[in-house]
Amino acid sequence: MTMQKIATRVFIYASIAFGIVGMLIVLTSGGPDTRDTPLTETLIRILFAIVFVILPSFALSVAGKYLGGKF
Repeated sequence: MTMQKIATRVFIYASIAFGIVGMLIVLTSGGPDTRDTPLTETLIRILFAIVFVILPSFALSVAGKYLGGKF
């Protein structure tokens, strides 16, 4: 399996996880005037971690497409 295919697959799974965690944050948050619960804080940290997976995997996927898989 090439690096581009792996990066694309990681990007797809991370994007799905981002959507699920984002929806969980929306559903478990109490609103703008309430304090965050430990669950909400944990979900926000997970969301940020997923963003740091999405960005490089997207970049590798696009770079692999334009470099012809030469890396």
